[in-house]
Amino acid sequence: MTTDTTKDWTLEQFPARAYDKLRFADTDRQGHVNNAVFSTLIETGRVELIYDPQAPLASPGTSFVIASLNLQLRAEIHWPGIVDIGTAVTRVGNSSMQLYQGLFQNGVCCATAETVIVCVDDSTQKSTPLPDSARHTLAQYQTAEKKV
Repeated sequence: MTTDTTKDWTLEQFPARAYDKLRFADTDRQGHVNNAVFSTLIETGRVELIYDPQAPLASPGTSFVIASLNLQLRAEIHWPGIVDIGTAVTRVGNSSMQLYQGLFQNGVCCATAETVIVCVDDSTQKSTPLPDSARHTLAQYQTAEKKV
């Protein structure tokens, strides 16, 4: 999977999937979902992967911070309904990971996002290496073209 924004994405291309139910409060004056909500929807997919209670990525004393978020709005999202969220790991570094995500409504890719997330030591607030267990989990969500 490349991050070419001209490509037509499908949810099936993403190894991790989540969804969110849209609320009326998510809409703007034009009657579609407000662009600020797109970031919240992307967060749902990211958090379900990073903070999965069955396979948490952070070790004790560490947490994750966003270093970069590039969100591309591609189509409107409308209430009512749900949004499907696809997430893939595209790169794993020493202390960081890069995610590529897509938001879909009724099979249409409405947004894509690239996010760089860094593992930090909670006491020093400095980057710290990803634990081996996190690397193992992240490898399961990497795309074929972007293996570590």
